[in-house]
Amino acid sequence: MPDPEPSSLRQLVLGLDGRITRLRWWLWGLAMPLGLGLYLTVALRVAGLPAQGTEVAVDLLLLWPMVAVSVKRWHDRGKSGWWVLVALIPVVGWLWVVVENGLLRGDGLANRFGAPPTASVNTAR
Repeated sequence: MPDPEPSSLRQLVLGLDGRITRLRWWLWGLAMPLGLGLYLTVALRVAGLPAQGTEVAVDLLLLWPMVAVSVKRWHDRGKSGWWVLVALIPVVGWLWVVVENGLLRGDGLANRFGAPPTASVNTAR
């Protein structure tokens, strides 16, 4: 069975196994990409990349980490990681993702994706 709590930053942002809490999803699935995206955009623009090239580069750099974090959150909800594709539905998809991953509690018990995240962050489940 997969590790219930991502054991490292690398596993958190690159791996598809395990489960994470709502708090980790808000921090690593939304706040981190927004902050890092802003930083990278400014850095690449200062380096001389055109606006469109910068946008494409930043989007490609942040795509996989955002998918990996979201997959783990869907796992905590007891759903397949393929549910990340719901975000492709215009407007409704993003609202669905925010409600399911950001507002609703995860499974309190072990599911097919592993045990619930450890008690140290269980308050934000």
